[in-house]
Amino acid sequence: MNFSRTHWLALVGTLFLFSSASAQEGVADTTQDEADVWAVVEEVWNADENGDREWIDRLLTDDFTGWNKNTPVPRNRASIKMWDRFAEQEGQLVAHELYPYRIIVRGDTAVAHYLYSSAYKATDGTISRSNGRYTDVLVRTDDGWKFLAWHGGDDE
Repeated sequence: MNFSRTHWLALVGTLFLFSSASAQEGVADTTQDEADVWAVVEEVWNADENGDREWIDRLLTDDFTGWNKNTPVPRNRASIKMWDRFAEQEGQLVAHELYPYRIIVRGDTAVAHYLYSSAYKATDGTISRSNGRYTDVLVRTDDGWKFLAWHGGDDE
C-alpha cells in the first residue's frame, strides 16, 4: 500500500487523538481513585471521633497489620479492636484535622502519606493535643478501598 504524506499525517493525528483520550481517561481514573482512597482515610478518623466502633470490621482487611509508633510490635485487626475498646474507656478523640501529602495509586493498591493534628479528651476532662504523620496502604476490594497496613503516630 502506498501512503502519501497527507495520509500519514492523518493516521498519526488519529493515533495521537486516541492515545491522548486514553491517557486522559487513565488520569481521570487515577484522580477518582485518589479521591476514593482519601475518603476512606477520612472515614476512619471521623468514625473514631464520632464513637463508631464498627469501622475496624468495615475498613480493615482480614489480614491487616498496622504499626503505630507507640506500640512495640505491629498489630493485627483483633489487636486494634481490643486496644480501641480500651482507649474508649480512657477518653475520646474530640477534634482532628488531616493534611494529605501524597496519594499514589497503582492498580488495586494505594499508599497515602499525610499529617494530622488531633485533640483527645480524657475521662478526667483534660485535653491533650498531638501532631503526627501516617503512611497508609490500602487495597481495592469488592467492598471498596480497605486498609491493609499503616505506620505512623505522634511526632512528640
